[in-house]
Amino acid sequence: MRIGVTSVFVDDQDRALGFYVDVLGFQVKDRVPLGEFDWLTLVSPADVEGTQLLLEPDQHPAARAYKSALSADGIPVMSFAVDDVENEYRRLQERGVVFTQAPTVSGPVVTAVCDDTCGNLLQLVSPVRAGA
Repeated sequence: MRIGVTSVFVDDQDRALGFYVDVLGFQVKDRVPLGEFDWLTLVSPADVEGTQLLLEPDQHPAARAYKSALSADGIPVMSFAVDDVENEYRRLQERGVVFTQAPTVSGPVVTAVCDDTCGNLLQLVSPVRAGA
């Protein structure tokens, strides 16, 4: 058994697509129109056959309450592994990404938290570099 698809609730699929593809660097795996919304999945270009991220509309009231509560408490909804959080932090800041937490050492990892423009906080994580 393995994880095939995981989802993040978004308030606007097109805006989310722009952020996750144009800013973060994911690529579209599937985009299937299903009435008002699409089945819209993304993958990492480094693992195109890996886990898919579904940009799922947050139309259900529970989804909106979930997102709002997590964000209000500063809790990321998802964590993305990167090679170097400090470099990714700088790159994304240059692209206008808003961070709620600058790179912070937390034991064996460095984390940073940003806003995805769609109501979610995302955590970036990498191992602490030697000598850091």
